[in-house]
Amino acid sequence: MVKLNKTDELVIAALKEGKELTLQEIAEKTGENPKKVFKSLRKLFENELINTKARKYKLPATKKDADK
Repeated sequence: MVKLNKTDELVIAALKEGKELTLQEIAEKTGENPKKVFKSLRKLFENELINTKARKYKLPATKKDADK
């Protein structure tokens, strides 16, 4: 399990709203510097905690979400 820092937790919280967000949108929602957010996104993606498509980021769908 990867250790999450404050920025990682803020990024995940912003993505919990369920919609795909860009780097800039995440930076605005978290109040963090875009460079810090980018580093966090890269770390979260490499550890398969988030998904990305066309420079938009989201949390992976859970089985519970797929059943809806």
